[in-house]
Amino acid sequence: MLQGLREWFWQDWLWFPEGMGWADLESRDGQVFSKSGDLWMSLPIALCFLVIRQIFEWKVATPLAALLGVREKVRVHASHNPSLESYFRSTSKHPTQDEVKSLSKQTGSSEKQVHRWFRRRRNQERPNLLKKFREASWRFTFYLLAFIAGLAAVIDKPWFYEKEEMWKDFPKMPLLPSQYWYYMIELGFYFSLLFSVASDVKRKDFKEQIVHHVATILLISFSWCVNYIRAGTMIMLVHDSSDYLLESAKMFNYAGWRKTCNYIFIGFAAVFFISRLVLFPFWIMHATIVYPLTLYPTFFGYYFFNGLLMVLQCLHIFWFGLVLRMAIKFLPGNNIVEDERSDKEETDDSEDGDEEEEKERKTKNGPVQNGHLPLNNNHRKVD
Repeated sequence: MLQGLREWFWQDWLWFPEGMGWADLESRDGQVFSKSGDLWMSLPIALCFLVIRQIFEWKVATPLAALLGVREKVRVHASHNPSLESYFRSTSKHPTQDEVKSLSKQTGSSEKQVHRWFRRRRNQERPNLLKKFREASWRFTFYLLAFIAGLAAVIDKPWFYEKEEMWKDFPKMPLLPSQYWYYMIELGFYFSLLFSVASDVKRKDFKEQIVHHVATILLISFSWCVNYIRAGTMIMLVHDSSDYLLESAKMFNYAGWRKTCNYIFIGFAAVFFISRLVLFPFWIMHATIVYPLTLYPTFFGYYFFNGLLMVLQCLHIFWFGLVLRMAIKFLPGNNIVEDERSDKEETDDSEDGDEEEEKERKTKNGPVQNGHLPLNNNHRKVD
């Protein structure tokens, strides 16, 4: 049954235009074509990336953070309280007001003390600046090197300038060594991101990031199998063109270099808009959706490939909305630019809380006179 399903799944008419098929991708006459089995190479590359990342963050990113002046905020830890800790771990990290009242009675603490305890406890679980900086510096390094390498691999190719060249001689387009390594390294990197997602900094767009990683892996893998490699290299290059700018802006933001961060972010926003909302839909997607219709009748692979591109484009629009929200902070009076996707640390207002409790305590004893409490203010007058 599985063999029959496999044979049906890989039928020529599903993945190629009429009259073409897998036989066209058989290596011959010294020409090498992409094979689905080549994709297994990306898994050991992904594992290598995970190891290299640990070494990079330890030997490069950490000293760089110290050089740029990354400073950790002093966090006040929540006091030891077994009841609240049990509730925090098993029930909710954000108790409602009714739950706070109940916990207040159970622990003998005031409601403000319970609120403060949960604020501090939540802050303890948030990643520190050094972790964020190391993660950003690792991604900055990869995206910058990948963009430079990708540009070097395609800048002398005719399909870099003429989108019609992406489909010339399809599917009999020989595989170049530069294309092989560009694909394997990019695919391995995205696999490494997927493997490390549980330990990386979780942001508000966590689900969107997962969708992006999965869609990217499927897109790279599918384009490799059916030899859409020319279009695939252009898609990867467009994506790498702006990512390194965002990561560098975050690095300077974590280091407190606000003006530098702002200038880089302006550059990132401009490149993101041009690459993701102009070049990607109106050049690359036009070359994969409109132009093939002038050459071949539609087939399932056509819809599948362009469906994945549409998923990516929807994510681009979503992320550009976040970019605009961040850009608003460049307006006069807004001095701090933060990643809108980040889970912001809650302010620990323990000092204010202590002052309020002190005021409450004094108020219970009556008004203050010249800085001193009336001695008999809480007693009835004796006639």
